[in-house]
Amino acid sequence: MPVPPALTAEQRGQALQKAAQSRRQRADIKARVRASDLGVNDVLGLADSEPAIGKMRVNELLESLPGVGKIRASAIMNRLMISPTRRIQGLGVHQKALLLSEFKAAHPRGRLLVLSGPGGVGKSTVAARLRQISNFWVSISATTRDPRPGEKDGVDYYFLSKAEFKSKLARDEFLEWAQFAGASYGTPREDVEQALIAGNDVLLEIEIEGARQVRAHSKEAILVFLEPPSWEQLVSRLEGRGTDSPERRAERLELAQYELGLAKEFDIVLVNDEVEKVVAALVALASS
Repeated sequence: MPVPPALTAEQRGQALQKAAQSRRQRADIKARVRASDLGVNDVLGLADSEPAIGKMRVNELLESLPGVGKIRASAIMNRLMISPTRRIQGLGVHQKALLLSEFKAAHPRGRLLVLSGPGGVGKSTVAARLRQISNFWVSISATTRDPRPGEKDGVDYYFLSKAEFKSKLARDEFLEWAQFAGASYGTPREDVEQALIAGNDVLLEIEIEGARQVRAHSKEAILVFLEPPSWEQLVSRLEGRGTDSPERRAERLELAQYELGLAKEFDIVLVNDEVEKVVAALVALASS
């Protein structure tokens, strides 16, 4: 067996630097795939001109796709007869065609809108009305709080026990989650991704901390902050809730003051002076 040529210290340093740069490039591509900035067709195209991308394993690409994961990626590669160790640059023409067909969306990807704002501002009312009159897919959150009068499981929320919520959280089944007023809330990741892939515009009605998590994990999300017409009206709504104790109402008011100051973190601010106007604005935003 031929003996490889000995490298100088400078050559070894250059080789290590090049390898590190290639790893960073592949990591960046996978991050963009996870954020839905790039699809399978985009990465296959980049691999033709970027050797570092060509050396990425096919399973790494598939596992980075939203809603796929290790198990589904392995099943797809087995079905398409692609070796678990195959790199993108080693794919044949037929294998590339099969992958492109596998992940070709039947519809343009939908838009993801996140509606948030202080408690009592009317987010649930807006979301319910939007569900009635538009083609928006409105996400149903999971929560550990008790149902309020008239609320139904699977319609208003998925009502879970604390143990059930913790189990789903451990399996990374939530796009975002937060604790609010002594309860946990989370948005099922798989439901949202499947709706977007199907071409549906999606509305997430969530608390501010949850909106921040979505922003950190999804560049495609448009964050909308819902403001009350006035502070006095928000106080009136919060104090009118018969389910809260005086101490809890005081806590809600203090939190609302803080949350109103976070509007600047959002892409769009809407004033909820009329539900129909807010709904129309959301529909227009999704189609813009």
